Amino acid sequence: MTAAHTSSVAGRATIRVLIADDQAIIRTGLRIMLDAQPDIEVVGEAGDGAEAVRLARELRPDVCLFDIRMPEPDGLEATRILAGPGVVDPMVVVVITVFDLDEYVYGALRAGARGFLLKDAGPELLVQAVRAAADGQALIAPSVTVRLIEAFAGAAVGRVPVQPVDALTPREEEVLLAVARGLSNHDIAQALFITLSTVKTHLASLMAKLGAKNRVEIAMWAYETGRIRPRAGSGEGL
Repeated sequence: MTAAHTSSVAGRATIRVLIADDQAIIRTGLRIMLDAQPDIEVVGEAGDGAEAVRLARELRPDVCLFDIRMPEPDGLEATRILAGPGVVDPMVVVVITVFDLDEYVYGALRAGARGFLLKDAGPELLVQAVRAAADGQALIAPSVTVRLIEAFAGAAVGRVPVQPVDALTPREEEVLLAVARGLSNHDIAQALFITLSTVKTHLASLMAKLGAKNRVEIAMWAYETGRIRPRAGSGEGL
C-alpha cells in the first residue's frame, strides 16, 4: 500500500482514486461504480490530460484511472508523465478505453500503466483492477492478453531472456504456462485445482522472480524462453 492510504472504512484502508475521462457521463458512471465499494473513494475527476496530471500531483491518489483518448495530452502521455520510465516517484495508473486495439494496450504498458481494461468490462473487473493496482499488482483484461502477447511475441526474437532471481517451482511453471495461454485467475484455479488466493500468491512470486510488472510481461517471458509458442493463425481473444 502507498502512503496515500490515510483514511479507513471499518478498519480497512481506503483506496483513493482519481478518474480522468473527457466524457462527463463516463466519469459519473465510473464514480458510481467505485464509490459503491466500501474500500474505494473517488477523490477527484479530470476532463483532460493536463488536468489529470495536475490533480494527480496535487492529490496523490492511490490509483489513477485514465481514459486513453483524452485531449491535452492524451491518456498515454499523461500516464508516461506520471508513471513512465525515469519518473522518480511513479504513480499507479490503470488505463481504461473503449478501443480494443493491441497498440493501445502495448502503448499503455510501455508508458507505465499498472493495468488495462475495456470500458465494457463491468463493475466487478473494474473494482478488481483498482484493488490489484493499489496492492502493487496488475490486472490486464483477460480478453486481450493472448492476442496482445502473440502480436508482440516477435519482438522477443534474438533477445536474451531475463534470468529469474530464483528458480521457478513446478507449480509456478504451471501457472506461468496458464497465464501465457490467457487464462484468468479463476480459470487457473479451476484448471490446477487450487484456490484463487493460491493463484495470486504464485503470480506475485512469478512477478518478483522475473521482475515483471504484470501478467503480460510474465507471459512474454514464457515466449522468450521457448516454454510456449504462438499459435499459427491466432489472433482471437478469450
